[in-house]
Amino acid sequence: MANQIDGFNFEQRHGKARVRVARVWRNIDGRQSIVEWNVSISLLSNCAASYVNDDNSDIVATDTMKNTVYAKAKECTEQLSVENFAIELGKHFTSYYRQDRTRMFVVSVHAAIVKIVEKPWERISVDGQPHEHGFKLGSERHTTEVVVQKSGMLKLTSGVEGLAVLKTTKSGFEGFIRDKYTILPETRERILATEVTGTWRYSYESVSSIPQNLLYFTQRYMDVKKVLTDTFFGPPKEGVYSPSVQSTLFQMAKTVLNRIPDVTSVQLKMPNLHFLPVNLSNKNNSIVKVGFFLLLIICANLSGRITYRYLKIIYAIFHK
Repeated sequence: MANQIDGFNFEQRHGKARVRVARVWRNIDGRQSIVEWNVSISLLSNCAASYVNDDNSDIVATDTMKNTVYAKAKECTEQLSVENFAIELGKHFTSYYRQDRTRMFVVSVHAAIVKIVEKPWERISVDGQPHEHGFKLGSERHTTEVVVQKSGMLKLTSGVEGLAVLKTTKSGFEGFIRDKYTILPETRERILATEVTGTWRYSYESVSSIPQNLLYFTQRYMDVKKVLTDTFFGPPKEGVYSPSVQSTLFQMAKTVLNRIPDVTSVQLKMPNLHFLPVNLSNKNNSIVKVGFFLLLIICANLSGRITYRYLKIIYAIFHK
């Protein structure tokens, strides 16, 4: 909601970013679990006076927000999803900081925006057995963003970052516009590689409507990730042909919406990580005789603006 100040529309929010917190749960059977979260908080409140009147009496200090993250993590006696923790933080900030002149403060936080990235610590196995307290760092990251209103209304989004996938065949790119600037050859046989960044919106519109299972959204995250990768690769034996990254992206998003009933929208970004063969043809070049290929990675996004990032690493693939 915009305020009118000195004839201008004025909107503000303030918060704390990059609050790192880890929480360990120790079960009575000896099994332990850990999460590591990077938390960012933005509060929408009635603290315009701090901007225009040098009056900080309505400000929730960012150091207070940091300490609140630590305190609320400690209060979580049961293991819970990153989404549930974000919702708990949002509920706290919108209920604890309310206009109440019986307290020391009269600030009113109208809404809280909480963004969290979960570091992918994965339980290891030793001799085929899951380790009780051993973990290794994985790759893709589980993300969430929640908006909690004072009224209890909720906007809940989850996501994945850094989901790197590659298939060595069943991909091509043909029939695109060719003009005097085009040198890219058409092909029905290429490597397809990308790093997926995805977000999806859940249907729950109030804090009271979310499932009671504290790990429900963790399982949903695994479900969505499996749908994305299964659709990208296709069946184990024959795979599935991809005529373009755009086509594969669309099929991945559509399949998530069809299979996960409480997901209402999906957004995917999939930069095309090109593996381009270098021609070393030379009748006197013995390298070619062993089928030696040099490949160069180029990154491009799907927004129509293509940028190239030439890596120092040159990949070599040997064929018999």
